[in-house]
Amino acid sequence: MCTVTYIPQPGGHFVLTSNRDENAARSPQSLDYEVIESTRLVFPRDTGAGGTWIAASDSNRVVCLLNGAFVKHKHQPPYKRSRGTMVLDFFRFATAEDFFGQYDFKGMEPFTFLIVDDGQPWQLRWDEQQTHVKKLDPQGYYLWSSATLYPDEVGEMRQQWFRDWLVGRQDFSPAAILDFHQTGGKGDAWNGFIMNREGRVQTVSITQIVKNETGISLVYNDLLRNAMKKGAVTLDLRPIETSH
Repeated sequence: MCTVTYIPQPGGHFVLTSNRDENAARSPQSLDYEVIESTRLVFPRDTGAGGTWIAASDSNRVVCLLNGAFVKHKHQPPYKRSRGTMVLDFFRFATAEDFFGQYDFKGMEPFTFLIVDDGQPWQLRWDEQQTHVKKLDPQGYYLWSSATLYPDEVGEMRQQWFRDWLVGRQDFSPAAILDFHQTGGKGDAWNGFIMNREGRVQTVSITQIVKNETGISLVYNDLLRNAMKKGAVTLDLRPIETSH
């Protein structure tokens, strides 16, 4: 996982879209809701470790995970904790800065973590030695590719596809962005946005999060089953108390 874009929208809103490249056996079939620290989340739950790679909350926070940091690393289990469960752990912290400074990343497999915290996007990379935190421009246009699947030269080729798509474009609607995630690099089965590497790893889903003035919607497109699931959280809800 995989290919992610962040596209700003009028009024300080945004669209975050993620193509997940994974073993087909780990592809969720539905969306889950969960309450963590009085925050209501919506996300597709990974069928492996029980975590997720993308989640939205009623506290105006969105997170998305990509495997790997800067370069392809050697997989050396056992690791302390699943990166997918770390996504859910994020919502136990009051701010992104608290998460960066207080979470114990030692023993975690390398990752890239994308966060939009109350309108402010962040990028966090963990390379097994240290964290690399970058504050991003909320009005910037960004694309990320997983370092574990796409080496630098391929990543740059995909960035060029993104730049070409941006040139002269007027339509940045969620539908236009979704179309880009379905057609980018079309014809390149190995490195295109919809990829399939001989069935071992393939694009199993596209998840799109849209933040607008009333809340955050999440649409999960299950490509394996040709099914779509929709979820949403509203931002003006009173805190939901967890049951004990």
